[in-house]
Amino acid sequence: MLNNRIRGLYLILILCICGICIPSASAGSHAIGIGANYWRTVDELDTDIDRDGLSWLATYQRNLSRLLAVQTDLEWFPSGFGGTEKDVFAPQAYLLAGGALYIGVGIGILYSDGDFNDKPYYAVRLGLDLEMLPTVHLDINANYQFSEWDTIYQLEESISSDTVFMGAAVRIEF
Repeated sequence: MLNNRIRGLYLILILCICGICIPSASAGSHAIGIGANYWRTVDELDTDIDRDGLSWLATYQRNLSRLLAVQTDLEWFPSGFGGTEKDVFAPQAYLLAGGALYIGVGIGILYSDGDFNDKPYYAVRLGLDLEMLPTVHLDINANYQFSEWDTIYQLEESISSDTVFMGAAVRIEF
């Protein structure tokens, strides 16, 4: 029984390594697209601020090599995110490594009502980039953001909660 589990874990590890080494796009290519994220705070919040919701994003990706890419996103949270009555925008940038299966690290900042948050947030990402057609990619990803919601929302107390995102985007490569 234990040997079967160990074999299964080895098989999963080999498949993950193979997935990372399969290029998802050609070196030097660009891709633009749109997507959506479902987000949820990790911590229970003691306020009436929403713990979860949907956000929308525009995305641009530049493949530096067959296994390395940079990506910039502009995410839009409709009013209500973090307790604000205004829409919130989050410009962000990621460095991605891998191919069809990839990992990445990123940084972003929240912007609302003419003000940027005092501190940026940091993120880690695990994703799957599927080539649906020769120039059309479906990107499914999970993100963990280390964030603080403070001065941008004019809250009475500083609220800090990491946030988990599950997202999907469709990109067209050119």
